[in-house]
Amino acid sequence: MASAVDDSGCVVPQHAGHAFGNFYGRTREGLYLDTRRSMLKAGMAGIAGLSLPDLLKSQTAAADSGKRSTRGKSVILLWMAGGPSHIDTWDSKPERPWINRGPFGVTQSKLPGIVICEHLPKQAAMLDRFTIIRSVDAKHSNHEPNMVFQTANTAAEPRVNPEAVRYPALASVIAKHHGANHPSMPPYAAFMKSRSHLAFAGYLGKQYDPFICDKATKLPIYTNVGGDTGQVSGGDLFQMPKGLSQDRLSDRLSLLQQFDHLRAGLDQDGSMEALGTYQKQAREMLLGERARAAFDLEREAPEVRARYGRHLWCQQALTARRLVEAGTAFVTIDLSYHSASGTWDTHGDNIPPYGGISRGLGPLLPLFDHLITTLVSDLEERGLLDDVLVIAMGEFGRTPSMGTQDSTDGRNHWPEVMSMCLAGGGLRHGQVIGATEKDGGTIKERPVTPADLAATLFRYFDVPVDVQYADHQGRPRFVADGGLPIAELF
Repeated sequence: MASAVDDSGCVVPQHAGHAFGNFYGRTREGLYLDTRRSMLKAGMAGIAGLSLPDLLKSQTAAADSGKRSTRGKSVILLWMAGGPSHIDTWDSKPERPWINRGPFGVTQSKLPGIVICEHLPKQAAMLDRFTIIRSVDAKHSNHEPNMVFQTANTAAEPRVNPEAVRYPALASVIAKHHGANHPSMPPYAAFMKSRSHLAFAGYLGKQYDPFICDKATKLPIYTNVGGDTGQVSGGDLFQMPKGLSQDRLSDRLSLLQQFDHLRAGLDQDGSMEALGTYQKQAREMLLGERARAAFDLEREAPEVRARYGRHLWCQQALTARRLVEAGTAFVTIDLSYHSASGTWDTHGDNIPPYGGISRGLGPLLPLFDHLITTLVSDLEERGLLDDVLVIAMGEFGRTPSMGTQDSTDGRNHWPEVMSMCLAGGGLRHGQVIGATEKDGGTIKERPVTPADLAATLFRYFDVPVDVQYADHQGRPRFVADGGLPIAELF
């Protein structure tokens, strides 16, 4: 992907890839017949592509190996693109001088002796349902593009390592080895503001890339600094291309089956018959009611929609809840207004569109507070919280001292340590794990690494912690290399 570097040292992507780019809907391949595969490809290219049969086939293989539970687990990742300040959110330092503690006060949480930022009062009031990890080791993690925490690979830095873009997302590993919780739903789905904010499948193959949700549901359009334009986009992904009806698509599928029947005599292991099954499942996902209904927010009760609110991120969170409820295993929400380094990259008010701590981070925190507490409460009330793990994090923390890049109110990147929070999943909560030194600059106790996070997710999904993938030379590589599940959560 072509990219450029802005004045703050952050990469600005020049274009975004398509989640089903591997489908090549208009490319002739192999023995070309206008009435066979190419016709079917062209007909489906606009509504998510025929990589779906391969994806569904892999889910069946995962089920046959016993990797899917009867009642599936799932994750909603709130990706705070840009790197939120840990000191100004979950690791407050109220006794420190202003230059260290920052402009915000604190609020007492429901956990005795534990305070967090004053702009997170709703989360503070229900912190017994959350776990805060204050000692996350973010060394080697950068951003734009950087996927250390989404891949658990500390070498996932495309600026210096061209291979980094091939390291598979943890969500893609889970898509392969756990699969979706319902065959009509994508196992890995994402709302994406920028291709560089999201990890893809890489070496695992494009069939495990995320299903990009932005055009599958109607969403409000915001400016790159968070202004509501009053316009709405999306919601047309499941609409048929002009001139293609469900009956016509069925005819094309039937025609494809007729051609494949000519080769059926060569099939010694039943693979051709199975392929037909997966094609039918793919058709059901694209045309069936389950996926369409999950993305249709108008089917949600008006009071629930009002409870979440009409903000873009809140609408995405509500859709994410509907997706996991319908059977998706992993949903990532790219919490960013702009496609550069991310809205949480608060370098300073003199560096638009980032802003500083007061005017950049300040308006984000009440919104985030409402979003995460509404999502967790809604899941709990629906009896889903034990099966849905909510995670909120970014790429790294921010400097313990205020003032960066000729600004007095910003904080720079700080990979020494960051904070993250979790809720749900049937895990043990109501706790704070780890601690930083008194200025919040370094880890004091209980470091948690990206590999530990990966091992935790794999245990949660019942995926082997020693799961591997093959690189371009066929060499096996561990995903959670050296990582251990976070014992305090289990």
